[in-house]
Amino acid sequence: MTSEETPESREADSPDEPAVRQMGATYGFGRFFVAPLARMIYRPHVEGKSNVPRSGPVIFASNHLSFIDSIAIPVAAPRPVHFLAKSSYFDGSGMSGWFSRQFFTAIGAVPVQRGAGQAALDALDQQRQLLVAGNAVALYPEGTRSLDGRLYKGRTGVAFLALQTGAPVVPVGLIGTDKVMPVGAKFPSLTQRVTVRFGQPLHLGHHGPAESGKARRLATDDIMAAIHALSGQELANAYNEAPAHNPLERIRQVLPHERR
Repeated sequence: MTSEETPESREADSPDEPAVRQMGATYGFGRFFVAPLARMIYRPHVEGKSNVPRSGPVIFASNHLSFIDSIAIPVAAPRPVHFLAKSSYFDGSGMSGWFSRQFFTAIGAVPVQRGAGQAALDALDQQRQLLVAGNAVALYPEGTRSLDGRLYKGRTGVAFLALQTGAPVVPVGLIGTDKVMPVGAKFPSLTQRVTVRFGQPLHLGHHGPAESGKARRLATDDIMAAIHALSGQELANAYNEAPAHNPLERIRQVLPHERR
């Protein structure tokens, strides 16, 4: 996101925002059938359910170890949870494409084009719209899965949304999802169990406005400290950067800049 192109400027250019995506019967089916079935099969240990606000906007901010993290949180949470998923999961054709589309809709996924620039702005807009409508969303401050099990530094996008919308942040510590479905596995294990820990809600407005880089950084550090207390992971003390594909990307990664 450049200094000239911000969520605020984009909002001003697009006053007629699209309505929050309606999940319909497929999501209802997932909420009342798929989730209980998953709980019966995997018997997750769930701690801190009483910390989750039952209504109003809330952001679940979690560590990220496995593909199934986005299934574990909605299954364990005491209220519906939405998260962003690659649009390719919804665009397939034939029977496999239909199954993928129905499955991800059933677990609360909202399709989004991933990437930088306009795609990143669109993702922020979708998350904000879900929160403004009073929904719960699940996000990963690390940005991408941890391949070595360590907890990486948080990017400031989650804090930006919390400060912009006023939504409380419920930190989540996931334990064991990397054993149920390690990176590269095609199918989840049926013998491993997962622990999902919900922490006390964080109200971050005292750090300052969303437009303040310092406020975003301090709020992000609070979120990551709470996640660390729940997950007990070793701290990486670095950002979880994707491998650089060219010299320009390598230079950008080492220069100081805000990781959204």
